[in-house]
Amino acid sequence: MLATLDGVRSAGVELAVIAPPRGPLAEQLAARGVEVVPLAFRGSVGNRLPQRRLREELSRILARRQPALLHANSLAMGRLSGPVAADLALPSIAHLRDIIKLSARAVADLNRHTRLLTASEATRSFHVDQGLAAEKTHVLYNGVDLDEFRPRPKSGYLHRELGLAPETHLVGTIGQISLRKGQDVLVEAASSLARKLPNVHYLIVGERWSGKPESRGFESELRAAANGRLASRLHFLGFRRDVNQVLNELCLLMHPARQEPLGRVLLEAAASGLA
Repeated sequence: MLATLDGVRSAGVELAVIAPPRGPLAEQLAARGVEVVPLAFRGSVGNRLPQRRLREELSRILARRQPALLHANSLAMGRLSGPVAADLALPSIAHLRDIIKLSARAVADLNRHTRLLTASEATRSFHVDQGLAAEKTHVLYNGVDLDEFRPRPKSGYLHRELGLAPETHLVGTIGQISLRKGQDVLVEAASSLARKLPNVHYLIVGERWSGKPESRGFESELRAAANGRLASRLHFLGFRRDVNQVLNELCLLMHPARQEPLGRVLLEAAASGLA
C-alpha cells in the first residue's frame, strides 16, 4: 500500500487511512503526510476488540467521512469492512493476499464488497472455489519499485553493523515472523549445514505481529536456536526500513514460506539481482 501512495495522490486522489494510531504504519503514513484516522483494534490490556464493536466504530467513521471509495488492504480488514460498506451503500474493494480456508461467514462478508482483488491467479482460483463471487474477483499482481530495488555493489554495511568479517557470507529471509513464513525451516537448514559452511551467517528480517501463544512460542524457539546450536551465527534484525539495501548485501535470499500467494520479497530480490 505504501508504495502506491505517491502515484495515487498524483492522480488527484485525496487519501485518508483508517489504522491504529500508533506503530510502524502510522509512522510511515505520517512521514508521507497522509492523514491517519485512528481506529484502535485492541483494548487497554492488549486484547483484540470484538468484531461487532470494531464494525460499529468503523461504521461511525465512514458515515462521518463519506469517502468515495473504501479500500480494505487485507483479507482480515476485508472481512471486517464488507458488511459495513454494504450497509452504507459505499463502493468498496478488498485486497486478498492469503491462501487460507475461509468459513462460510467470512466468504459472505467478503462478497459484500463491490470488488475483490487477489495477488495471483492461484489466490483467485482458491477463493472462488470456496465461494467468492467470480464475477467481482480480479487479479492485481504485486508491483516493485525498480528505482528502489535494483542491483548495487555490496557496501559491507551489514557486516560492519553485525561485527562480521568482510568475507562472511550472508543468507537471509525477510517477512513477518510466523509459522506460515517458515523461519524454522531456515533454522533447521542452517543447523544441518553449520559444520559444512562455517563462514555463513543467517539473518531473519522482520517482526512477530501476532500475540497468540503459539506465535510467541514459535519466535521463542527460533531465538533459542540463536542462543544454542547457531550461537553468534543467527541474527534477528527486526523491522527494517532499508530492505532494498539489505537485499544487495545478501549472497542468497531464502524464502521458506509454507504457503505464499505471490511473495513480493521474491520479486524485490529478483529486481535487486539476487538469487
